[in-house]
Amino acid sequence: MRKLLTDAARTLAPPKGDRHGPLPPLMLMLTVATGLVDAVSYLGLGHVFVANMTGNVVFLGFALAGADGLSVLASVVSMAAFLVGALAGGRFGTRFAEHRGRLLAFATALQALLVAGAVITAVVSHGSVTTEVRYALIVLLGLAMGLQNAVARRLGVPDLTTTVLTLTLTGLAADSTSAGGAAPRPGRRILSVLAIFLGALAGAVLLEHTGLALVLVLTLVMLVVTSAAAHRLSASDAPWVKPQA
Repeated sequence: MRKLLTDAARTLAPPKGDRHGPLPPLMLMLTVATGLVDAVSYLGLGHVFVANMTGNVVFLGFALAGADGLSVLASVVSMAAFLVGALAGGRFGTRFAEHRGRLLAFATALQALLVAGAVITAVVSHGSVTTEVRYALIVLLGLAMGLQNAVARRLGVPDLTTTVLTLTLTGLAADSTSAGGAAPRPGRRILSVLAIFLGALAGAVLLEHTGLALVLVLTLVMLVVTSAAAHRLSASDAPWVKPQA
């Protein structure tokens, strides 16, 4: 328990000289944003994911088999947007390869613009999710999440992918002392799971009582805060900004 709490504290408030610097808490914020966005896409846009592509591939298979409530087109459009976003994220990762702080600041600023477009779309539609609005939101959010996933991969902070938890959960069990492992970073892994859970929970509650726009505004605020913090904290040549071997 002490190790878990110590690791969680180090993730939320990294000590000076930590090799990942302020990246862990910023990545946790993006993980919360992922939960919010997938609540919007799954609950508000008709059973489609824009961040969880494993789920989308499965949904596509179900839809092709004729399952009710699922759309082949929605799944394909979401995956296509995600891939384009990931491609852009890969290019930005190459451009900012020598400075992880600037990469995160730039990428989250671009994400914020995409989510701002989603906010405007939701507000203009007055909460009415027509076919046009649905696919506009899927594309904008899919691009944003693909970009985030690619950048998180390039940043290389262990157990903080911001969108995928399967390996994180597997690590909690497979690397535990009960399994004969060293149980590395248990606090960080649990925080990652909690972050996406809380984002999804908050998104679902807000959708039930307010609508799409407010959830998207909250997501936008988190992205702007993350981008501003990354920009401010990366204005140095601290060791953490360098790419990890």
